[in-house]
Formats: sequence, C-alpha cells, structure tokens
Amino acid sequence: MTPDESPAHDAVVLAGGGARRLGGADKPGVRVGGRALLDRVLGACADARTTVVVAEPRPTARPVRWAREDPPGGGPVAALDAGLRRTAADDVLVLSADLPFLAAGTVRRLLSTLRAGRAEGVLLTDADGRDQPLVAAYRSAALRRELAALAADQQGLTGLPLRRLTAGLDLTRVPDPVASFDCDTWDDIAAARARIREHGHVLDEWISAVKDELGIDLDVDTGVLLDLARDAAHGVARPAAPLTTFLVGYAAAQAGGGPDAVAGAARKAAALASRWAEEAQREEAEQAAGRQASGQQGTGEQKTGEQKTDRGNGAGPGGSGPDAG
Repeated sequence: MTPDESPAHDAVVLAGGGARRLGGADKPGVRVGGRALLDRVLGACADARTTVVVAEPRPTARPVRWAREDPPGGGPVAALDAGLRRTAADDVLVLSADLPFLAAGTVRRLLSTLRAGRAEGVLLTDADGRDQPLVAAYRSAALRRELAALAADQQGLTGLPLRRLTAGLDLTRVPDPVASFDCDTWDDIAAARARIREHGHVLDEWISAVKDELGIDLDVDTGVLLDLARDAAHGVARPAAPLTTFLVGYAAAQAGGGPDAVAGAARKAAALASRWAEEAQREEAEQAAGRQASGQQGTGEQKTGEQKTDRGNGAGPGGSGPDAG
C-alpha cells in the first residue's frame, strides 16, 4: 500500500422502514435537488469497496449489493446484521438512506478519525448533541461482536433499538449538525429542498445532480470552467459561454477524459477568449482614435473655410467692406 492509498472499507446503507412520519411514502426515493435521497447517500460513499443496501431492490445511480433482514421490517439492528454479513472489510460505514447533506468529505473524516484512534466507532452528533449511529464508521469486528452478544442475550435481533448495539461500543463523537440532518418529516424534506437552492449551495448541488444523471464520476475544478464561461461571455458574446464549455468537455473526452484533460482544454479555450477580447479592444481603440482624428480634421477644414469667407466679405484687414477706404 502506498502512502496515498487508504485501507479498503465497505458501506451498509439502511433503506428500509415504514416512513410512518411521511405517511408511508417511499422515503429513499423522495427527491431532493432532483436526486433520490438514497442516491445522494450512495454518492457520498462511492469510494466503498462494497456497498450493501438493506431494502427491496430498486434502480440506483450506482451499482450496489442488496440484502434484507429476516423478517422484513425487523428494525435497524436486524437490518445492520443482514448488511454486515455481506461485507468483508475491517472498517464499515453505516448510513441511513435519508441524509440529504452527507458528503464524501464527511465520510472520509469519519474513516480517518476511526483509523487514527483506538475507538471502535466514530459517529456524528446532531445540532442538539444527540448521537447519530446511522452516520458513522465502525470497526467491523466490534459490530459483529456486539451483534452476536445481543442475539444470544435477546434470542434474536428483531425489534431492538440501535442504542442497545452502540451501548457496548467505545465511540468517538464528531459534531456535525449539517451532515447529520436526516429527513423524517415532510417539513424536513421542505427544509432540505430550500437549503440546497441557497446561493452558497445551489451550484455544487446542480453539478452533482448533473453528474449523477449523466453517469459521470469526475471531479473537476469548477472555478476554471466558470472563469472560462465568464471570459467567453464578456469577451465574445453571451451565447459563447455554454457553447464553449460544451466544446471543452467534448475535447476533454476525446483526450481520454479526467480532470487534467478538462483543465488543459479549459486553459486553451481561456487563452483564446483572452486573445479574442484583446483583439476586439485594440480594434475599438483604433476606431475611436480614427474617429477622433477625423473629427479634428473636419474642425480644421471648417475653420479654414470660415476664414476664407470672412476675407471675401471684407471683414478682414484690407477688405472691401462698407467700412473700407
């Protein structure tokens, strides 16, 4: 393993449940920012070697394995046990399917904190300081130990709350009121939909949604593309912005794709836009100078004509006007 590589990890996403507070709606399929809640969570844990979703199979934005607790609807502990049985990594993410603001950076922070210490799990706490055991990274061996102990003590796992499982674990807690926000009610859904359309979030949300829709797994410097679009719009014409960025993407794909290909194509197009704008500015300056020179020449000719007329009328010295002689 090289220094830049991290140990493999798996992910278990719990996507079952009756969603009673949503009136029985299909909560994992509810869309926030044009994407199903489940797909948003799957995007955040895309680096997992194996991702197991505990629910009835459904179309998803990325391939996953499916599992189901026995009996179905047996609760979160039984669902976690069913998903964990299909994983093999030493570390495992355990996530619910209703986290609209979970991001890959948060997932990496959970895993790095787990690996840097001796705790058996690292979980987020919400805005009120409450544990969120379904936004967490755990050592798989510790989960299996506690699951086995609970099953033996309770003669099964059906109907057990998660706190019975996590009570036996040595945990580290990380406050994060945003990433831990889950959608239990329609008010929560409305709040999430409103937040992603705020100025500070809408662009990243839109780019993520487009990448999911098009099946693109590519992280690029959006600042470079935005600068290019601005330069093309201002230096050429407003419609040049979307057309130029499209052509940059096409050129990057022909070059093999990847962030470097996008950045290289964007730099070339930006340089062209700069040259285009400079040329237009020079031409405008030259035309302005020509108009100014033409105006000055016209003024001089007008003055010369006036002087000739005055002399012809005897208004000047030596003239033959009525006052002469």
